[in-house]
This record gives sequence, structure tokens and C-alpha cells, in this order.
Amino acid sequence: MQGVLSGFAVIAVVIAVGYLIGRRGHLGENGPEVLTRLAFHVATPALLFTTLSRADLSVILSGRLLITALCTAATAGAFIAVGALRGWGVGRTTIGALCSSYLNAGNLGIPIAAYVLGDASLIAPVLLFQQILVTPLALTVLDLSGAESGSGGKDPLWKRLTTPLRNPLALSSLAGVTVAATGWSVPGPLGDPVALIGNMSIPAVLLALGISLCGSSLPGGPGPDRLPVLLSTALKSVGQPLLAWFLAAEVFGLDGEPLLQVVVVAALPAAQNMFTYASRYQVGERLARESILLSTLASAPVMVGVAAVLG
Repeated sequence: MQGVLSGFAVIAVVIAVGYLIGRRGHLGENGPEVLTRLAFHVATPALLFTTLSRADLSVILSGRLLITALCTAATAGAFIAVGALRGWGVGRTTIGALCSSYLNAGNLGIPIAAYVLGDASLIAPVLLFQQILVTPLALTVLDLSGAESGSGGKDPLWKRLTTPLRNPLALSSLAGVTVAATGWSVPGPLGDPVALIGNMSIPAVLLALGISLCGSSLPGGPGPDRLPVLLSTALKSVGQPLLAWFLAAEVFGLDGEPLLQVVVVAALPAAQNMFTYASRYQVGERLARESILLSTLASAPVMVGVAAVLG
């Protein structure tokens, strides 16, 4: 428990530093965007490759990924069922289903896996699953519902379906897994610079998150999106970790540290790129923005509670 709280304390301090930087405007208006791009395109791929190339594949390819997949399908399905009954529309319901189930594995998952769970490679299976399966499926549904929202994706179908093959996080994860599977040892002159670049990932992501909190308004206010926002937040912040807990303990027989790892990962908030999808297709933008913010605020106390019980 002490180690988990120390991990959260490290993350909180760095986020707070980012918030102060944002308040003082030291990095200018484009500071968060530059930090996010640096982390997404350069530092985080380097970190994932370095971590996975040295990882134990039995951990990466364990039954934990199946638990994540089942929880994702269940929480997304619950939102879709309510959305169908309430007549929220295909596009809006798809965005809400994503906010109910799609983990923020890249921005928050890696720091939490590294500093709270002690192993950044634990988040790699989730990244691969979401980038290779969930993202193409969701984008295809959003594109097919473009007539409803008045806007659709302009990229051809083949380009959308091959999005994971152009995603630096997915590519670096696959490269790292390949190196681990072959047993090849990356030479120092190549591996050391990559590792050094990867060390920038977590600080950059957390600082950018802290800066982005400046000027944020409270979500969940009155309006047509209030019920979808509250439903997606409840499913993501409470439903998904509870289901992961049940499946891991009662169905897969996990306990101790493996059980803690599965439930903490399931308690990650909704991913920030859900708002990118909503903006691109001009559907459910407020739903995505407020669901992401609310689930992010709820995730820390949920994870601390999980650690107190299971840690």
C-alpha cells in the first residue's frame, strides 16, 4: 500500500508542476500540444520498445488481456443498450461507448504502470488490443454513421482500417514484442539512446496533463448530454474495475499482485483521443470532453481505494 501511495504521490507532484507551469504560461499556448506530440510520436514509442524488448512474454500474453477485452466489451455493450433504448443515435452512442470502456493506456496508463504497479510493460497488451482491434472497429462505425451526424471521415476505408499500422505506439509495441520473442539483445549504441529518449515520456505526459487542467470547467452540468456523461463515467470509473475484479478473482483465480494489477488497469480513465474522434466526426463532442474529465477526476480515488483493499 505504501508503495502504491508513493507512486501516486510522484504522479500528483509532476502534474501539479505542470499546472503551475500552465498558470504562469512558461511554455506558451502551444506548450501542452508540443509535449503531447513529443510523448506520442517519439518518447513513448521509445519507452515501449525498450520496456517490451526486455519483457517476459508470458506476462504480456497472459489471461489478463482476455479480462481487459471482456470488460471492454461488457461496459461498451451496456452503454450501447441504454443508448439504443433512449434513442441517442449511432454516432453519439458509439462515442459514449468508447468513453465507457476505452482506457487511457498511453497518457496515464504508462506512468501508473511504471510508478504504481512497478512494470510499464503491463500496459502494452492493452495498447495493442485497443489500437489494433477497438480503434478500427469504432472508426468504421463512426464513418458509417456519418450521414446521421452530418459529417463523416474523409479517408478511404483501407486507410482507416490500417490506422494501427501507422500508429507509433502500436508499431513500437509490436517491435518490442518481436525483439523479445526472438531473444535478440539490442546493442548498447542503439539501445542506450532509445532508452534515454524513452525516459522523457512519463514526465512529458504528466506535465502536459497538468497544463491542460488550467481553466477547465466543471463537467456534468445540465443539458441533453448530462445522462450520457454520467452513465459513461459510472461505467468507466466503477463498472469496469468492479467487473475486472470479479472476473480476475472469481473466474480466472487471480489474487495478490496480479489481481491488483488487473483492477488498477481497468480503473484507468477514458482516453483523451476519444474527444479527437468526436471532434473529427462532429458528434458527441461535449459527451466525450466531459466524460473524459469526470472519469479522470474519479480514477485516482478509485485506484487508491483498490490499492487499499488489494495492496
